[in-house]
Amino acid sequence: MRLVSVVLPCRDEGENVPQVVAAVRSALREAGVDYEFVIVDDGSADATWRAIEAAARGDPKVRGLRLSRPFGKEAAIAAGLDVARGDGVLVMDADMQHPPSLVPDMVRSWQKGCDVVEAVKSSRGKEPAWYRGLSRLFYAGMNRLSGLDLSGSSDFKLLDARVVEAWRRFDERALFFRGLVTWMGFRRERVWFEVAGRASGSSVWGFAALARMALSGIAAFSSIPLQLVTAFGVGFLLLGLWLGVRALIVKFSGLAIDGITILILLNLITGSVVMISLGIIGQYLAQIYLEVKRRPRYLVSDRANIEP
Repeated sequence: MRLVSVVLPCRDEGENVPQVVAAVRSALREAGVDYEFVIVDDGSADATWRAIEAAARGDPKVRGLRLSRPFGKEAAIAAGLDVARGDGVLVMDADMQHPPSLVPDMVRSWQKGCDVVEAVKSSRGKEPAWYRGLSRLFYAGMNRLSGLDLSGSSDFKLLDARVVEAWRRFDERALFFRGLVTWMGFRRERVWFEVAGRASGSSVWGFAALARMALSGIAAFSSIPLQLVTAFGVGFLLLGLWLGVRALIVKFSGLAIDGITILILLNLITGSVVMISLGIIGQYLAQIYLEVKRRPRYLVSDRANIEP
């Protein structure tokens, strides 16, 4: 019987852990595969770790890691993938928005020889309109800038062991799990699902966290924004030449040159473009800064059913 490791990154999901473990365990038994859980507590402030320890005491196939502080979902997924032992690794959220009922279909696709089975959102459920709009904008930008089609994608994926082994070879500190898996290729198949409501609690993904993830993801997969800085420079050089020629024509025509208003507007526009360009460059410098420090992706403070 093949072994499937279930990686569950958690942040303040203490109430949801018992429910998602029971539901996914039942789905895996229905699929006819052996299983293990790798539940990663990303520095939760609630009773998430106590729930993980309780689940591990009740079932030796439940294994847990507690990170020393919140390192972010991407780092929590990385921690789970590092210790997963399965022939296949299922990554999903612990809030029940990724339906466990889809797991048997994903396992069957994997057993037929598919390396990556990715669950794609057919409906975003009750997500706020601003969230849906920004998501569409981000995915459209990623597609245009990097060539990666992430429309409707999620972290709900089943990866073959050889895909996980290839993923472990990435030494990056700024991780974007769904982007990296798409970039890797391999034989893949899609299954569709509707995003369900959270079982309990509230999401930790606010606007600021989503914006940081979007900027990091774009910078990790495309250098085109840096080329925009050059395009801005060329554009304003041409504008400056045109204004210079126009000023000379007006001067030699004996007419008065326009007043100071246009100069103020030009200063505001060029100043804005310079600040945007510095921001773009700064984002890439920040990514380089994170990489060259070579700090660990995460630190583990506690373990359950996992040897150090």
